Amino acid sequence: LDEWLPRNVNAESTVLFYYSCHGAPDVKTGEAFLVPWDGDPQFLQTTAYPVKQIYGALGRLKAKRVLVALDSCFSGAGGRSVLAQGVRPLVTKVEAIPPGSGKITLFTAASGDEITGSLDEQGHGMFTYYFLKGLSGSATVKGVFDFLKPMVQDGARRQNREQTPVLVSEHPDQRL
Repeated sequence: LDEWLPRNVNAESTVLFYYSCHGAPDVKTGEAFLVPWDGDPQFLQTTAYPVKQIYGALGRLKAKRVLVALDSCFSGAGGRSVLAQGVRPLVTKVEAIPPGSGKITLFTAASGDEITGSLDEQGHGMFTYYFLKGLSGSATVKGVFDFLKPMVQDGARRQNREQTPVLVSEHPDQRL
């Protein structure tokens, strides 16, 4: 994000940043972090990646547009969210895209206070499964979101929970 990618995009590039794994809130600040497979929720500052920093790096790219898809949750309440051992869950909101980052379109798997789920029989997170299906059938950002949101909500209800994907985009009618 900081070295290789900026050297390999140009003003006509489209960048897709996709993450499907654990997220975690910093219990002191509420800041959202992506926790890779070898990350430790007890040491977020040194083993995880702040979402705010990701948005900053992506926003600085010379790319024409950036699509961000996050199939993780940051509530600390379970699902694809983790917390340091012995810490109570904390409801948090994923940081908003910084002002002036109109080229970034953000798809998240769930609202800040919800957990995410998976479709084990499909081998994917529920959001990822319907996001990929939506990409294959729709030509616009809004079209993908309009397809995946009710599918994820319905699937989550069948698992006796709520999951509401979120779209943040200044250009929802943009073609993919």
